[in-house]
Amino acid sequence: MRILCAVDGSEHSQWGVQALEALAGQEPEHVTLLHVVDQPALQAATNKNPVAAKRALAAMEKAGTAVLRDATRAARLALGQAATGPRTKLQTILARGPIAHVISRTARRVKTDLILMGSRSLRDIQGFLLGSVSRQVAATAPCPLLVVKQPLTTLLCVALAVDDTRPSRAAARFLRSRILPRSATVTILTSVDSPVTDFAARYLSESQLTELKGPVMERATRLIDALRDEFIKDGFSVVAQTHMDHVIETIVKHVEASHDQLLVIGSRDLTKSERLYLGSVSESLLRHAPCSVLIVRGART
Repeated sequence: MRILCAVDGSEHSQWGVQALEALAGQEPEHVTLLHVVDQPALQAATNKNPVAAKRALAAMEKAGTAVLRDATRAARLALGQAATGPRTKLQTILARGPIAHVISRTARRVKTDLILMGSRSLRDIQGFLLGSVSRQVAATAPCPLLVVKQPLTTLLCVALAVDDTRPSRAAARFLRSRILPRSATVTILTSVDSPVTDFAARYLSESQLTELKGPVMERATRLIDALRDEFIKDGFSVVAQTHMDHVIETIVKHVEASHDQLLVIGSRDLTKSERLYLGSVSESLLRHAPCSVLIVRGART
């Protein structure tokens, strides 16, 4: 697996590098550490003064070199603790440009299988509405993106949220084949909306409600059972849950109650206009989930 890890020297960026330890069991063949100097922001801050902009850029690139040097040491430590360091090639890249755009562009160029980046909590509503880097990368990434929200050096409890779509099935395959260690327990859960509104439910009998809701729950249960069987066949420990409730709320409540370390979701490719507003389920879970989030899109499984 080829991993691109974006670093900026912050604490949450360090969490991203440390997460290599949790992924090292899969023996990544190549890890690229990327630091991006936000040149457009520097130019705006220096009021288009070319002399000041040049000095600021030189200072930021010097600082970026130091960030990459520290990140390289941390990456070697994280990989070495899992005894895979010698088998993983490390590369560093110092680039200029809009941060999210450069991350996605570099991922395409180096044929990355997974983008890894740390992020402060996206529950900060103001910061989220202004557009965090992780949100922007999630909207444009050509491959799966793992956003690390807290220290993540092992993967013991993982939640996989699915629906009956191709991206969900791709997320399940990517989790089984590229991420999940044998020691982990994965909970596969799905939540479907009721075909009956709360208002209508007041006027229907229990038998009528069962007749309407039954087929929906049966389809969801068949989906969960099929995915569970695939994980069991590959030797993983699995728990399956099917709910009929608000999708986002159900998933977030489960992750909070179970203290899962990672939430995995699939997401379809977005059109240019949709990238302005990341698909509602992916966006909401990236924002509200208290744990790290893996969004699987465009995976080569």
